Amino acid sequence: MPRTLGLIGSGLIGTSLARLAVAAGMEVVLSNSRGPESLAELVGTLGSGARAAVPEEAAEAGDLVVVTIPLRAYGRLPVAALRGRTVLDTMNYYPQRDGRVAELDAGRLTTSELVQRHLAGASVVKVFNNIGSHQLLSLARPAGAADRSALPLAGDEEPARREAARLLDVLGYDAVDMGPLAESWRSEPGTPVYTRPYLGETPPGLTAEEYFPWFLRNPGRPVPASLVRE
Repeated sequence: MPRTLGLIGSGLIGTSLARLAVAAGMEVVLSNSRGPESLAELVGTLGSGARAAVPEEAAEAGDLVVVTIPLRAYGRLPVAALRGRTVLDTMNYYPQRDGRVAELDAGRLTTSELVQRHLAGASVVKVFNNIGSHQLLSLARPAGAADRSALPLAGDEEPARREAARLLDVLGYDAVDMGPLAESWRSEPGTPVYTRPYLGETPPGLTAEEYFPWFLRNPGRPVPASLVRE
């Protein structure tokens, strides 16, 4: 079992992962672009198992390191500090937010292949990118639970994929291995496994303004490994 989870990025997904990790008995080292002092309130709610740091410290402290920042900022990830680490990439490409990336638009690379190219010497695994932050927290279940959900993952190195799968198990999820990073498009925005299966039915009549608050509050529904594979 990994003992320490490093987090570069402490937004909605990062916060949910930190809560799951602390609940599972792990140590958590959080970081963001605004500095450790901006994380004082979150660290206080997480308790003694969590501390704030700068991204380089979080990278060096973690047995596994989650990068959960906007894709447009991937070039600022600390390459040297992440060398030799298994890096769990939650990032998705939203052109309206991230700007256009020609290689992604042309389908020559997946987002995680782009990140892997930047993080020379690290082992990138795509995971936690296809589920909302609230559903990620609320759908976690112990191993063997009848209503346990699964999440897909992809990575070029099998040992790194196994590490990611072990973390998923600790945090309350089964894993569905999609293979190498070239296959990680299968869980990207617009694909059948991206967020919607975990949400259940959308209430009729929601306006565009009402949808996002509903999305953030919705506890979701279980999605077994068989359905993720399908």
